[in-house]
Amino acid sequence: MPLMYDELADWWPLLSPPDDYAEEAAQYLAAMRRASRRTVRTVLELGSGGGNNASHLRQHVGMTLVEPSAGMISVSRRLKPECEHVQGDMRDVRLGRDFDAVFVHDAVCYMTTREDLRRAMETAFVHCRPGGVVLFAPDYTRETFAAGTEHGGTDGDGRALRYLEWTWDPDPADETYVADYTLVLREGTDVRVRHDRHVEGLFPRAAWLDLLASAGFEPQSVSFAHSELERPIDLFIGRRPE
Repeated sequence: MPLMYDELADWWPLLSPPDDYAEEAAQYLAAMRRASRRTVRTVLELGSGGGNNASHLRQHVGMTLVEPSAGMISVSRRLKPECEHVQGDMRDVRLGRDFDAVFVHDAVCYMTTREDLRRAMETAFVHCRPGGVVLFAPDYTRETFAAGTEHGGTDGDGRALRYLEWTWDPDPADETYVADYTLVLREGTDVRVRHDRHVEGLFPRAAWLDLLASAGFEPQSVSFAHSELERPIDLFIGRRPE
């Protein structure tokens, strides 16, 4: 598991503040409502991380959050104690109940093989009510990938974080890319630097749509943009037949 979600999980709100997610969370909910044939009142989020999207979605729908990292669940619980949290992997978690919609944000990027992605979609299908939808929001498809760098970070109470993210593709012939992070962590006057590598999946649009259909969904792709994106990304939506 990347350091960001393990030993450094407690730093997450300084790397990615929850307030930054209000705009995109509202657009994700609107997209699910447009695609669904039922009223969206309950949402299962797979790979919920520190709960940044859920901190906004919970104001409108009931949220159940599944996340493999105990550290990230701890961060999320502090932000949203009223939400149900379940430690589990999107590839095999089974809750024994269903929801109006299933939401998978950029945690789906950690599905690094088509088999991983297929299993995540099967999980979404068994938890989705007829007429409901799943929404996947990967950072890239093969068609939209572009190498680049980003930087950011914020100050907290007695501590601060700054980061440089370098996204690149070591082997364009395979279906993964790499996001390397340099994390600069300051507590009081003590400063340390950590390197954190994330290997993420990179699949063509056709693969996403084919796998959604194989899982039993009626698939579609939607171009998506908000003010913090340099270029539009692809959302993949699957509706479970009624």
